[in-house]
Amino acid sequence: MRAKDCMKKEVKWVNATNTVCEVAKTMSENHIGSVVVCDDTQKVTGIVTDRDIILRSIACDKDYKNTPISKIMTTNVITVQSDADLTEVIKQMSQNQVRRIPVTENNQLVGIISLGDLAWKKEVSNQTVASTFEQICGCMQHEENKNAE
Repeated sequence: MRAKDCMKKEVKWVNATNTVCEVAKTMSENHIGSVVVCDDTQKVTGIVTDRDIILRSIACDKDYKNTPISKIMTTNVITVQSDADLTEVIKQMSQNQVRRIPVTENNQLVGIISLGDLAWKKEVSNQTVASTFEQICGCMQHEENKNAE
């Protein structure tokens, strides 16, 4: 199975000049927890989550109505090609500890895959999803550190 077979194709994206407030409204209106940031050609330049908005904007007393999302977004975004095998997607999620990965074709955003999307695929075992989640959140490292004490 390939990334394109699992991804959500209707991805909401914003421009880096959109304000934190505008992005938060986009997330609220679309019932989503993250938004990909793209340039005018739909090349991925960042990603922002609802948690980023809280921790990097509101908690830091930034003026959310005037601060561009570029000031708080994650810029080193891990992406996968649409023809990437799901094992590569899972590997990238695990290694980079991310729950969502934008999918690209010819350097343009065409979709997004979340850990939740993988959980619904019968081709992906429950054990694989659980293991990936553990690696993403660092649960195994935390448990190993606890046992070493």
